[in-house]
Amino acid sequence: MPGELNPGHHQLAESCDACHREGFGGGEVLDEACLDCHGEERVKPVDSHPRTKFSDPRNADRLEKINALECVTCHVEHRPEITQKDGLTQPRDMCFHCHAGIGDDRPSHREMSFETCKDSGCHNFHNNRALYTDFLVKHMDAPPTAARPRVPGREFAEVVEEIMEYPRDHYPVEPLGAAAKDAPLDVLFSVRLWRQWLETAHAQAGVNCSACHQQRDEQGELGPWNEHPGPEGCVACHGLEVQRFQQGKHGMRLAAGLSPMTPAQARLPMQETAAHEELDCVSCHGAHDFDVTRAAVEGCLRCHADEHSLAYEDSPHHRLWKAEVAGEGEANSGVSCATCHMPRIDFDVSEWMSRTMVDHNQSANLSPNSKMIRSACIHCHGLGFTLDALADETLIQRNFSGQPTVQVRSIDLARADQERYQRELEAAGQ
Repeated sequence: MPGELNPGHHQLAESCDACHREGFGGGEVLDEACLDCHGEERVKPVDSHPRTKFSDPRNADRLEKINALECVTCHVEHRPEITQKDGLTQPRDMCFHCHAGIGDDRPSHREMSFETCKDSGCHNFHNNRALYTDFLVKHMDAPPTAARPRVPGREFAEVVEEIMEYPRDHYPVEPLGAAAKDAPLDVLFSVRLWRQWLETAHAQAGVNCSACHQQRDEQGELGPWNEHPGPEGCVACHGLEVQRFQQGKHGMRLAAGLSPMTPAQARLPMQETAAHEELDCVSCHGAHDFDVTRAAVEGCLRCHADEHSLAYEDSPHHRLWKAEVAGEGEANSGVSCATCHMPRIDFDVSEWMSRTMVDHNQSANLSPNSKMIRSACIHCHGLGFTLDALADETLIQRNFSGQPTVQVRSIDLARADQERYQRELEAAGQ
């Protein structure tokens, strides 16, 4: 290669055609590859700078300095010497070209350097909703911790009858007994595995052995028995979760047709004992018990050995998690690794339905960490406390054991702008 790939894409070094699809074509070809993986994240209401803003002829002047219609304008691969965090290869003051007059529009921003726009707690080019003035004003007086902090609850079992693609014609949602298993007679399995399956939500929901171990063709006929099914065994019922999994760092190699990722390929410190384990659905959930509680913490710590991860078990979040798991805390009051990094979000699964799902794309709110605000943090914490905590690198390394020592000015600036706006209205007699 002409240079290393950035930390978000380094796993794809074996698959040049994941991005270069037409004889190493130019910007338009590369953009198509970018959008295939990231386009879903770039549509309204998420994108603060949608393509339509720049393709509108009335805004043609916005393209004179920066071609914001192409991803590769800001994200260029194989250039480690100029690649910053999040794969950005533009100077940090690039915002100047469109926002040179921001000091006139917002007096609170006068004298600020354009190199600070992207600082923690300030602006995110693609998704600025959690840092937009209206959102800051709405939450500016929230206390550090909510009176009754709770994260969204699971609801898959409650809405499964409404999910159109669920294969209920083959696996009706009804409990299965010990004699109902439909594995072929020549398949050997232990009593322990059989009992594990009987105690799962799968057995209670009518999901039999063949659901995972035998894929069906277009006519609905069962295929050959697969002793060790991968994500293809999960996709019939959990297609959205598998899709999101393959969009994140854990599953992106599978999406590119490569072998599964192993912790040895990670850039973060990992447990040596897990170095060569392949990551797929059962890596965290188990092959037959599918324990979501274990997956939410043990599934992560079995591999991750960075300072932030190792500090989790001594954190207030872990104490809340242990209390909920032990039945001493209220439902959805615990905070696991997955609570923050694979949060339960309200996801539009079709034009007529949305449901709460666990976002298995653990990269979706990873960086910049301000993306965690709406999906995770403010279920329990006030916005001001959250911004300060996410800007405090030392506190992050301690896994949020303690109080923030950094103060982000975003809310103060929003408050000042709001007060100025109110004064202008009053002066105008409105």
